[in-house]
Amino acid sequence: MKPTSIDLFAGCGGLSLGFERAGFETVFVNELHPVAMQTFVSNRPSSHVVDRHNQCNDILTLTQQPGELDAFAGRMRREHGEIDVVVGGPPCQGFSGIGHRRSFDLTKEDIPSNHLYREMARLIAAVAPRAFVFENVKGLLNSKWTPGGTNGEIWLDVQHTFNMIESMVGRRSVGYKTGWSLLHAKDYGVPQNRPRVILVGIREDQMPSSMPVGLGSGFLPSPTSVAPDLVDLLGDLVDPSWQPGGATLTYPSGARNAAQRLMRTGLHGRVLPKGAKLSDHEYSNHKPEIVEKFRYMIANGGEIPEAMQTKKFAQRVLPARWGDRGPTITATSLADDYVHFTQPRVPTVREWARLQTFPDWYQFAGRRTTGGRRRAGDPDAGIWTRDLPKYTQIGNAVPVQLAEAIGSHIMKLLLR
Repeated sequence: MKPTSIDLFAGCGGLSLGFERAGFETVFVNELHPVAMQTFVSNRPSSHVVDRHNQCNDILTLTQQPGELDAFAGRMRREHGEIDVVVGGPPCQGFSGIGHRRSFDLTKEDIPSNHLYREMARLIAAVAPRAFVFENVKGLLNSKWTPGGTNGEIWLDVQHTFNMIESMVGRRSVGYKTGWSLLHAKDYGVPQNRPRVILVGIREDQMPSSMPVGLGSGFLPSPTSVAPDLVDLLGDLVDPSWQPGGATLTYPSGARNAAQRLMRTGLHGRVLPKGAKLSDHEYSNHKPEIVEKFRYMIANGGEIPEAMQTKKFAQRVLPARWGDRGPTITATSLADDYVHFTQPRVPTVREWARLQTFPDWYQFAGRRTTGGRRRAGDPDAGIWTRDLPKYTQIGNAVPVQLAEAIGSHIMKLLLR
């Protein structure tokens, strides 16, 4: 039997996919948004999560309903034995800079999703996994509950909450030892500069006799690999015949290097050849003047024509090669921030997914993109639901190769 994992606030599944590549098997998933849940489940057709009993939309139905959490923990033990790891990245819109701006005039204390780490801790206490992983944005480290609060007070609350977890193992109460670090995705083969706060907890009776070399006092992996240049990652997707509003339905060329072969390796283990079916490589229907603007930017080192410059929004041309500093971009919920390095257009969904190191076989449910307010919700009116088009699902995800590095390290800790 493979080591088992439970994924909370799973999104479209980047964290779980990385852990699955590291050897874990996802046996239960929690995700509030139905479109993200559809993406997660549809990419795992032979997994336990296909069964509705192994899906949960609102975590509060487990953690806040009398008896539900104990019943859930008991079922997990009966069906899978001891759960090896619980992973989760509670929603972070209130902690990231852009997310908080979209939260209008509310304090972070007033945003319900900002307290969901406590529900994650409740579930961990009941299930008693051998380990857990908490993931969030860099902004969490300096966040405060109210304007008059202290910088970093939320992060202190988060650490205290997880350090105070007590689980019943047999007839005795057992706590968790924790370690954390700020990881940069580019240090783990991911082609973007994406910092992520990762906190790992190991149950006290599962602590290895000696910790391996790594970050966060050995709880997290040291950097593993260098990120590929974008021309090497995306070059095989460049279609000379592209048209605004059109789509490339098959691979226009064969894989030319290791990065492209990795992205094109299917579930069957074979690298997809030139002419094989390609999904989500649809182009935005740019107006002619926008195409000319992008063409000018590509030819002039990213400079935006003076007549098209605005204070509100400035796009950047993706560099074909990073240079000495390595990746300098971050994939967000909106691809319009960037212009392709060689074609006058924004990246496609498939290219956006590769920036997050999702393989090409991974499919995304829902609409391609959507409007700003629908994507942001309206907290002032008590509307917390948000559209989750494909670009947003991908931008919110944990990069797969970063997750795989963390999962492999956790596996080593548990095996020790």
